[in-house]
Amino acid sequence: MTSRNFLLGTACLALLPAMALAQDAAECKGKVPTLNVIGQGMPSVTALDKFLPEFDEKWGTEVKITLLGENERRAKSRLDASTGAGAYQVLYIDEANLAEYATAGWVYPLADVVPADYDLADFRVDLANVSSYDGVQYFAPFVGGGDVMIYRKDILEEKGIAVPQTLDELVAAVKATTDPEAGIYGWTARGQRGSGMNVWRWTPFFRGLGGEWLDGDMPAFNSEKGVEATEVYMDLMSYGPPGVGTFNWSDSVEAFRGGQVALVIESDVFGPWMEDPEKSQVAGKVGYAPPPEPLPSAGWAHGWAVSTAGAKDDCTRAVAGDFVGWATSKDMEMRRLEAGIASDIGRTSTLQSEAFRAAVPQDYIDALLATGPRTSLLIMANPAWPEIGDTLGLALEELFTGTRTDIQGALDEAAFDAEDSLARVK
Repeated sequence: MTSRNFLLGTACLALLPAMALAQDAAECKGKVPTLNVIGQGMPSVTALDKFLPEFDEKWGTEVKITLLGENERRAKSRLDASTGAGAYQVLYIDEANLAEYATAGWVYPLADVVPADYDLADFRVDLANVSSYDGVQYFAPFVGGGDVMIYRKDILEEKGIAVPQTLDELVAAVKATTDPEAGIYGWTARGQRGSGMNVWRWTPFFRGLGGEWLDGDMPAFNSEKGVEATEVYMDLMSYGPPGVGTFNWSDSVEAFRGGQVALVIESDVFGPWMEDPEKSQVAGKVGYAPPPEPLPSAGWAHGWAVSTAGAKDDCTRAVAGDFVGWATSKDMEMRRLEAGIASDIGRTSTLQSEAFRAAVPQDYIDALLATGPRTSLLIMANPAWPEIGDTLGLALEELFTGTRTDIQGALDEAAFDAEDSLARVK
């Protein structure tokens, strides 16, 4: 059973060489009474509830998963890792904060703590790449991928609009499908502040239009390209549902599968969510395609890592490492797929399985394959990124909600603050 309690702590500890993976259940059973894990309410996490008793029995432990929202999870994980208390043994991290965690020594290299029997080489290459820093993989990804354009086939067909292949065509389609009196909006997107919220979805526009994060060692996202990307993003959002300026990813997804929205570009993991007949009012009416040119695809991954502060002794490392391997294993993914969860796929073997192909539309798989070569880590790969991204996200939210109107001024202020953030990590 999971616990929703809030815990604090963690430490910064020098990484040790490959540990005693020889520690097994016979030697360590009962020696780690509680395993504290930070989680987020992704299907792959909540689906563990029914299977936790078998892991608890194996090790004589009780796994307690603290479920947090995305922004709170990032803040709590960082606090836990930076304060040195070590209250959590397993941390939920992602590509946005990996550089910070790896360079600070807050998590172990994955191969040092996860038994080889879990076949780390089977993780999808795109996810393994973004869960690695400086050539070393630090977390086991159970969800991630790139972007797809998700659209209402019925609405586009009714309007006689072809599936957009360019950004100009996307803008035209969004405008043409917006009909507030009918309760239909052409577009939705993340507006809420945060490096993993509005900045994440704004970034493909910024990078696709030619923007670069740095000019030498100075922030450059306040360039003409940054302003242009923001103008395009804001133009699209003007055709979104009321309140879109503070939408998070869940708000956008629910607006689309609630039948309010015609087009959205989101992380590919949400494709199968649109096909859930119990939760989606548009199941069977949805099409999938790569993002229109020149937009690239934002590569991302979420997963679990073993905390260096929370798992200091051999048995705690053994239990924590086995949990990470077990929870992200091939067997666990197939269990989820059998339960109808086709969104959180971290394994190549699962993606290639007949069960996966039977669970999702063919054009969704085609979109994944077409987007793959355009998928990469688009954010700044720097330990200062979480702070820079959050500062930029605040400026963008102010623009999206209309509390500020000077795009250049807002980006200039965020870039000025970013100089200080970069200086602190030199």
